[in-house]
Amino acid sequence: MNRVPIVLLVLVSSLAGCATQGSLDTVRTDVDAVKTRLFSVEKDLGGLRDESKTGIGAVEKNFKADVAAVRKMSADIQATIDTTKSEMASLNGRVDDLSLAIKKPADELKRYREDADKRIVALEDRILKLQAIVDDLNKKQADSALQKKKEELATPDGLYMKGLETFKAGETVAARELFVKFLEQHPQHDLAANAQYWIGETHYSEKSYEPAILAYQEVIKSYPKKDKVPAAMLKQAMAFRAINDVKSARYVLKKLIENFPKADESKKARDLLKEIK
Repeated sequence: MNRVPIVLLVLVSSLAGCATQGSLDTVRTDVDAVKTRLFSVEKDLGGLRDESKTGIGAVEKNFKADVAAVRKMSADIQATIDTTKSEMASLNGRVDDLSLAIKKPADELKRYREDADKRIVALEDRILKLQAIVDDLNKKQADSALQKKKEELATPDGLYMKGLETFKAGETVAARELFVKFLEQHPQHDLAANAQYWIGETHYSEKSYEPAILAYQEVIKSYPKKDKVPAAMLKQAMAFRAINDVKSARYVLKKLIENFPKADESKKARDLLKEIK
């Protein structure tokens, strides 16, 4: 900046030798104006330098603050990354532990299933053997029962009892067949009158009153001295009453009371007579 005035002075000196006083004054004025402008420029440059320094300082300060913030952020991020890595490592460890824990029960379950399958196979084999034994026992029992039944039916008492059991079971037709068979095979047996009576009972329970009357009459006619006669007469009278033959019913009841006054059936006959008057 000091070179400018010197140049100007030289210029002025050069011009002084050949210029007029007026021109000199003009030049001086111009030089003053130039000086003023130079001073203003120097002032502005100084202000710019100060502003630049201030701006650069502020920028540098802000830059340093930003750098510090970035470094802090980087440190925080690094810390977060490290923490995350640590957590991931811990989580991976837990996953491995869990995988082992899951795999262990799975292996145990597999062994348990294999053992259970073996036990089931053994049990099935045992069951088959036991079932074979049971089937054999059932067969023997059935054969024994059949043999016993045959033996019972081979005896008069067995055949009679079988007929009675069949009647009590409600199988009247089968029971009647057994009693008829009994009479065919053992007509003089002490239980013959009873068998004939139960034949009448099978018809009566089927509400076949006419065949029942005939069956009871066979007891009365063929076995007059047997204990079943009073019972046969009472049931015969009841069968007559069921078919609305009141006259025959009254006749049989009176004969029952007359012939067997002390029998239990006579008391029932008296009560029944009162009902059918």
